[in-house]
Amino acid sequence: MDNEGKKLSLYSYWRSSCAHRIRIVLNLKGLDYEYKAVNLLKGEQADPEFEKINPMKFVPALIDGDALIADSLAIAFYLEEKYPQNPLLPQDPKMKALNIQIASIVGSGIQPLQNLVVVNYIEEKFGSEEKISWTISQIDRGFTAIEKLLKGCAGKYATGDEIQLADAFLAPQIYVAINRVHMDMSKYPLLAQLNEAYNEIPAFQAALPQNQPDAPSK
Repeated sequence: MDNEGKKLSLYSYWRSSCAHRIRIVLNLKGLDYEYKAVNLLKGEQADPEFEKINPMKFVPALIDGDALIADSLAIAFYLEEKYPQNPLLPQDPKMKALNIQIASIVGSGIQPLQNLVVVNYIEEKFGSEEKISWTISQIDRGFTAIEKLLKGCAGKYATGDEIQLADAFLAPQIYVAINRVHMDMSKYPLLAQLNEAYNEIPAFQAALPQNQPDAPSK
């Protein structure tokens, strides 16, 4: 590991796609970390002690010495600057901007519209069928845009032949689409191809929800 014995702490929940992104980033950078589980279904994010860590009451949150960062994109940028090994942002300004754009689409344009707070509200007001329909529609909108943005620039991975920030954000959202709402990925051939590549990478495999210490035993 590349943080010289200094263990970071990651507040995470096994099913959280936001935390999933940061687990991937930490693994890709070879950083050792302590996993601190926050059970969102039990409401542990509302505990006053956790609220001191993140007043927004979301995961992930990262502690690195005296640094406390809560927000997946902010954490990813922090780790990229503090631990530059295995860089996830290219030097080319155009490609760097594309990686940030893809991460922002996932982090701002897809996931918040289908997170636990939103879908629980929709289910309460309109029923479980509408909850699934809403989730699929939001993912479809984002995936359709991303397919267009990546056309002509994708290689083995999203923005070329190196794993970069866009991949760390895309993989968890694709996982949600396939495993939680059972979307037909044939509509998104590029993303389906990327998913196959991600499934072969140990850093991505180790970050999968079912491989986390707080995941329910089978």
